[in-house]
Amino acid sequence: MIELKHALDAKGHGALEMPTGTGKTITLLSLITSYQLQYPHSCGKLIYCTRTVPEMEKVLAELKVLQKYREEHVEKGKEEETHILALGLSSRKNLCVNPKVSEEGSRESVDARCRNLTASWVRDKAKEEAEEGDQKGTKIKTVLENEKIRKSNLCEFYEDLEALGAEAEVPKGVYTLQDLREFGREKRWCPYFLARQTLQRANVVVYNYQYLLDPKVAGLVSREFEDNAIVVFDEAHNIDNVCIEALSVNLRSQTLDAAQRNITTLNTRITEVKKTDRKRLQDEYERLVSGLANQGAISRQRGEDLMANPVISEDVVQEVIPGNIRRAEHFVAIMRRFVEFLRHELRAPSVVQTAPRMFIQKSEAGGGVDAKTLKFCYDRLTSLLKTLEIVDTEEFGALSSVADFATLIGTYDQGFTIIMEPYDERYPHIPDPVLQLACLDASLAVKPVFEKYQSVFITSGTLSPIDLYPRLLKFRPNVMKSLMMTLTRKCLCPMVITRGADQQHISSKFDMREDPNVIQNYGKVLVGLAQSIPDGIVAFFVSYSYMENIISKWHDTGILREIMQHKLIFMETQDVVETSLALDNYRRACNAGRGAVFLSVARGKVAEGIDFDRHYGRAVVMYGVPYQYTLSRILRARLEYLRETLQIKEQDFLTFDAIRQASQCIGRVIRSKADYGLMVFADKRYNSHDKRSKLPKWISNHMTEELLNLSTDMALTVSRAFMRHMSQPFSAGEAGKTLFDQQKVDEIARRMGYPGGCAVNLAPPTKRIK
Repeated sequence: MIELKHALDAKGHGALEMPTGTGKTITLLSLITSYQLQYPHSCGKLIYCTRTVPEMEKVLAELKVLQKYREEHVEKGKEEETHILALGLSSRKNLCVNPKVSEEGSRESVDARCRNLTASWVRDKAKEEAEEGDQKGTKIKTVLENEKIRKSNLCEFYEDLEALGAEAEVPKGVYTLQDLREFGREKRWCPYFLARQTLQRANVVVYNYQYLLDPKVAGLVSREFEDNAIVVFDEAHNIDNVCIEALSVNLRSQTLDAAQRNITTLNTRITEVKKTDRKRLQDEYERLVSGLANQGAISRQRGEDLMANPVISEDVVQEVIPGNIRRAEHFVAIMRRFVEFLRHELRAPSVVQTAPRMFIQKSEAGGGVDAKTLKFCYDRLTSLLKTLEIVDTEEFGALSSVADFATLIGTYDQGFTIIMEPYDERYPHIPDPVLQLACLDASLAVKPVFEKYQSVFITSGTLSPIDLYPRLLKFRPNVMKSLMMTLTRKCLCPMVITRGADQQHISSKFDMREDPNVIQNYGKVLVGLAQSIPDGIVAFFVSYSYMENIISKWHDTGILREIMQHKLIFMETQDVVETSLALDNYRRACNAGRGAVFLSVARGKVAEGIDFDRHYGRAVVMYGVPYQYTLSRILRARLEYLRETLQIKEQDFLTFDAIRQASQCIGRVIRSKADYGLMVFADKRYNSHDKRSKLPKWISNHMTEELLNLSTDMALTVSRAFMRHMSQPFSAGEAGKTLFDQQKVDEIARRMGYPGGCAVNLAPPTKRIK
């Protein structure tokens, strides 16, 4: 809290690493929302970014508890002053309450069905039909019946919300996604559009990273937020990868084939509209010329200033919408030429790597499309789809990808590379050409956020080495701190196994991973742990292929059979549904007391978003060091860029990336101070100082000398002793030793500039411990 407050006072940014399960979320929420209440005029809303919907729900649930506590302990008569409005924003699929729409399966189909009921032209047509029925004075169709017909073709929840407009307000409070859905059902208002409408008024907004980092989404949702807002990126250890993905596009031959079909469809629609409603296309053309272009085009044109809210003028439109793409038919003709040019590029027989500037020169020569035209393709396509009243925009996903590709290369001339690969290096006999626009500079996506907002914080349990993040994201933090946690007992036991019982070194290095002795020793580790550790064990491998190879060998040598004598075995696959089912059954086995082993992969779904707290994870094993696939041309290009522009050595970045992934996997096992677990690093390379120094301090500080350079049998001896110690009765009252008492809080408050000490008394001791 002290470090956070220093950055807020300085109106600056920060990077904070806090141990997993020690109250990171509630710490951030309690201090920042208190700061908002104390300085309402200089401190704007809190924008809290998470990666998944369950994390979003967890944040809002924590905030609900905090708000209740605050209201209970504030002075009587001042309760109203502490009330805030907080809500989460997610996709239509997660918020829709219309039974006709929510029953659709995928997110894309829900979006398409929703647009089909809420698009302005659909609603206008339905109203016109209803009014025509009224004017005819048909005896059968009364006005009431016409209203029913109109609503049957539209979404009544959206219609009722639109009818009230700005009068449809959400009372102050903290709303999870479930709360929003219930509120929407009760009021008969659409929760998705209600949330979008309420964002400006909210004190706290919780949503996905993409709403701030992806230019296409940020321009629609976050553009009008005030500059003095505070942004928190939680679980931000992979934020550089998220930024790069937001600005990268891959095009395959199938994508370009679909884009050509999209262009043919657009041409047909334009021809039809010319015959039936030429005025609609003419109106769009006049809007573009007169300066009523959509805001998205302007924000995208400004590239690094995506969050701006510019005033559109005639001069700006002359710059933003080049004359050769203002007319719909001209724009479609240019897109057809550009797609043909891309198809020609995909026919290259060997790997070709090009800078955006060179690629644009080739585009001008081969397709007659220049950088200025390319820059606005995405926004021009969006405008055209609206004008043609196309509801199912997913149908035009391929053409949107091409337009996105065009806009990115037209906007940025540095920090990107274009790589054409005729086949995957791992499968050279299978033709699979792909044109990849790869962003190499993570700071391009996040730079507008750091430049616009007053304070931005990146935080996670695994940010080590923390000093690399400001270099990767190109920002200057006022506060940069890796924090420790106080423990009543030693509930962490990280150990490094370097060799098997036969004294042969173990590692996942390429020259050792196929060694039968290494595979056998890895298996013996899991067999020994399954014998001596109760409940759940999680094992992580460096890749799916490596995991499948090891499991196959374990099956042949009987190791799987040995493990299953003690515990059930479940496995992560690349199929999300299968993995979810395996996880459910794993938890059931742990709940039943049978115990289980879950085999999973670093960088997979389980490694990032699933907690193995309490009996679901009493031990976690990291088999090998999870380096990226170093022969990837995109990775090679990024490493070269980092070396040339940021002077980050190739090996330093690869090790940093591998260790943060390993830390994330290992950290899954500890989710609170009362939890305990064994952390096993099974690779001789973890014994080197270079690797261990990059681990979070809250892990490496527990890695004492006697826990390094162990053989498998020594490690099993240590694990049995640790489990015996942890199984002893533990009094919850002892937890008070690790918390501040009233005297300590007053002392800290005075040090921070509050001479009277803490303004709010602490709860009774029993409640404090809880």
